[in-house]
Amino acid sequence: MKLKTVAQRTIDTTLGATVALALGLCTAAPLATARAESIVIHDARGRDVTIGETSRIVSVGGAITEILYALGLQDRIVGIDTTSLYPPQALGEKPNVGYMRQLSAEGVIGLNPQLILAIEGSGPKETLDVLDSAKIPFVSFPETHTEQGIVDKIKLVAHAMDADTRGVCLTNAVGADLTELKTLRDNIKKPARVMFVMSFLNGRAMVAGQKTAANEIIRMAGGINAVDGFDGYKPVNDEAIVAAKPDVILTMQRGKDSLDAQTVFTNPSFALTPAAAKQSFVAMDGLYLLGFGPRTAAAARDLAVSLYPDLGDKAAAWKPATLTVDCRK
Repeated sequence: MKLKTVAQRTIDTTLGATVALALGLCTAAPLATARAESIVIHDARGRDVTIGETSRIVSVGGAITEILYALGLQDRIVGIDTTSLYPPQALGEKPNVGYMRQLSAEGVIGLNPQLILAIEGSGPKETLDVLDSAKIPFVSFPETHTEQGIVDKIKLVAHAMDADTRGVCLTNAVGADLTELKTLRDNIKKPARVMFVMSFLNGRAMVAGQKTAANEIIRMAGGINAVDGFDGYKPVNDEAIVAAKPDVILTMQRGKDSLDAQTVFTNPSFALTPAAAKQSFVAMDGLYLLGFGPRTAAAARDLAVSLYPDLGDKAAAWKPATLTVDCRK
């Protein structure tokens, strides 16, 4: 993958997208859509959900949709949400039920699904209540931003879809990539202090603290979150930004609403940071960076190379298994 080396360095994920697009367009081996017996899954809402037929699925959450495509189950999907941006063809070929936190009950029910697979935090509650009343099995998947959380998520999706063998294939590929990532991290001598900036709100930067996807991807890439005084995403004042002394500013690409290096470094507080002195700014695709799906180890590799350019040759020798493995049969 090509990394730009100008002030605003943006990760190019075209190769990964191209590979996944090719895999998604291939015909998967037939897979039964009805179990001999129903199964019960204890989900993130603390409920026991009984699953039988799985031929008509609504997928809510970018990582869930990505996993289903990686398992070759895209033909079962009858609807997705707006965060399901990968693989690229998903939004073009599947009906959309809206943003994961603002789902329309009528839009979902109108697709006549037999099962809804949704990432934890999907809603709102009023919509979930209507879907529960409609007796549509709804499985909420834990949103755990850890390496093990990625593996567990894949296993649960595969089990819900009666595709455990395919799930083993994909988790093995993810496990191999995580091992390679650790080897890459072992070459880092001095961790960079990274500040993730979500946006600016009334002139104040919204940044990622601890217990966030951004915090974990920074750790996976061998960096240190420069913000450690709170959990979640919060706006911070100018003094806190200067005191954090970030070496690198990290953000995500969000189309026309994306931040750029000039916007960040012309802010008076950021102008006083080591990151501004080096014009060290990295922007990456949001789902790729923070989705915690099958490609997350590859995203962490790309971020690591951007933080530590001297890792380039070692990273180039590693071809992530999740970008090439075929787990569709």
